[in-house]
Amino acid sequence: MTELALKLVNAEVLLPTGLENVALSFAEGVVCEGAEREVDLSGYMVLPGMVDIHGDGFERHVAVRRGAMKDMGAGLRAAEAELAGNGVTTAVLAQFYSWEGGLRGPEFADQILAALSEVRAQCLTDLRTQLRFETHMLEDYTAFEALVDKHAVGYVVFNDHIQHERLAKGLVPRRLNGMALKSRRSPETLHKLLQKMHDERAQVPEAVSALAGRLSAKGVRLGSHDDRSFEERAFWQNAGVTLSEFPETAEAGEAAHELNSGVILGAPNVVRGGSHNGNVSAVDLIAMGQCDALASDYHYPSLRRAAFFVAEAGLLPLHAAWALVSSGPARLLGLSDRGTLETGKRADMVIVDAKTKRFAATIAGGRISHMSGEVAARFIQSGS
Repeated sequence: MTELALKLVNAEVLLPTGLENVALSFAEGVVCEGAEREVDLSGYMVLPGMVDIHGDGFERHVAVRRGAMKDMGAGLRAAEAELAGNGVTTAVLAQFYSWEGGLRGPEFADQILAALSEVRAQCLTDLRTQLRFETHMLEDYTAFEALVDKHAVGYVVFNDHIQHERLAKGLVPRRLNGMALKSRRSPETLHKLLQKMHDERAQVPEAVSALAGRLSAKGVRLGSHDDRSFEERAFWQNAGVTLSEFPETAEAGEAAHELNSGVILGAPNVVRGGSHNGNVSAVDLIAMGQCDALASDYHYPSLRRAAFFVAEAGLLPLHAAWALVSSGPARLLGLSDRGTLETGKRADMVIVDAKTKRFAATIAGGRISHMSGEVAARFIQSGS
């Protein structure tokens, strides 16, 4: 595939300091100076391509109801098309390694990572992986670390979705029958497994700290999920787990900010105006300056909507709001070659209708990954 060499003119270009009506050239996959072929983008904005640091919306593309597709590569290509259509040029696919089984089980994690290795070269969107490990699976630590090594996973997040409070009271976990169906176990078998992991919880801090140390030494980026308190975030930070995904309380969000952890919040939380399950509002944390990046979580279109909402609500100027979905997540991922439209950076950008804020085109690494409507005609006419 050959990269384009174009000069985009008459558009409002979002630079690190704000919107400016300047020409933007790119060639050989990077932003540069002085390409000859011009495309008139009057009426449009050009913004940095979005970096989605955590998204599991791909799950619906790689499964038919409760079963996985026989050709997961086709599902991943469909997910990539959706990502491109929503302005994402770099996407981290968040895959579970969990006792929940099914699409979130260890076997499926291995399959989806293998499928991604096969299709990645066919995609224009830069597809990356995150493995989400359930920390109380003490018997799986060795197998999990081996899977990270096998597929060169660069980002691991630690989760704990066990309902400890109910188990401590001798109560049956909520939605046990549904969880058992997904994990292909009987409710009784799953209940016993959950109780066992709950009873062994005192062993987890030492085990997970050691695992974090080994992964960090291999250059794996580490995050924690759903921090609830200062003590919880401090534990993870001391273990070398420097990213905090979706802190559930204002205390945890403030702790992450004070401890210089990278704070990642959910874009759907912003769009909804609050958490769907009563956790701290992402809007409030953004207003307090305690957010480094927004993630699509389960809904890719929310990235664009959340960034524009933050700007239009006056919480941040547009360049700072858009940084939450571009340069902010790129920085947390250690990707210094993208996130802004500066000379020498990857030619990752989105073209947006200035009035409607709808995406018209996505360019990833200097190649068109999505384009529709009037803007497509302008690109075609520029070559005639």
